[in-house]
Amino acid sequence: MKKIIEKITPRPAQPHMVGDGFRVYGFIPAAVDRRSMSPFLVLDFNPEYDFGPSEIPRGVGAHPHKGFETVTIAYKGRVQHADSSGGGGIIGEGDVQWMTAGSGILHKEFHEENFSKTGGAFEMVQLWVNLPAKDKNVPPHYQAISKGQMGKYTIPNEGGEVNIIAGSFNGVDGPAVTYSPVHLSNIRLKAGAAVTTSFPATYNTALLIIRGHVEVNGQAAGEHSFVHFKNEGEELLIKAADDAIVLVLSGAPIDEPIAAYGPFVMNTQAEIYEAMEDFQAGKFGRLD
Repeated sequence: MKKIIEKITPRPAQPHMVGDGFRVYGFIPAAVDRRSMSPFLVLDFNPEYDFGPSEIPRGVGAHPHKGFETVTIAYKGRVQHADSSGGGGIIGEGDVQWMTAGSGILHKEFHEENFSKTGGAFEMVQLWVNLPAKDKNVPPHYQAISKGQMGKYTIPNEGGEVNIIAGSFNGVDGPAVTYSPVHLSNIRLKAGAAVTTSFPATYNTALLIIRGHVEVNGQAAGEHSFVHFKNEGEELLIKAADDAIVLVLSGAPIDEPIAAYGPFVMNTQAEIYEAMEDFQAGKFGRLD
């Protein structure tokens, strides 16, 4: 079985705002070093929160990215996205928007207009996934992945279901196209149920407990906690104390230098300067 390095639970004073529409706890890199979770660069979690109604949608206005991918997973509420490559759309409960920034893009994310007007429960995760050096300049593009398009693994004994976004879970594949081996799934366990799966020992692996309380390889993990594993062993055994949702992320490390500056993630400082110059020169396109 995989051994646990640490379990991290956010404190009430820790959340910070991204724009005015995302109230998040940062687990990567704030609590867990990027290299120990490569290819995952950032994990921000917006636990369930009611922003209240607003005639002006809350969110983040146009901003640049280069050299990686953003993955937004919706659990509650609705998000509207648009980017300078012409990509975009609306995601709701269970859906994912997977944007490859690649050679450079502008994008914006807001609460969807009708959801914003009525308000309600809002719960999201955003990941940044690194791109290998050979793929950092691929043309920007976008994958809209609905819950219905995801791979489905049925947990035995009517124990629930796993929605597979990327990679595979117990032989069932997800639809996302990735540039390095990435496994990303939502486990929806009913109270008292259990599920077993495995990932290579060399992969960096973690769980985020979105909802409920579980036991992971014999250790209790509470709601909103982040469970980080050593690169030892392969098997995970997850048991639910009550109805639970668990985000699983596992991936092959990208063993390359990381040079990061704000919204740019490259391999050298020279490439960071080039990204800044390209952005300032308008090479990432336009987005009003």
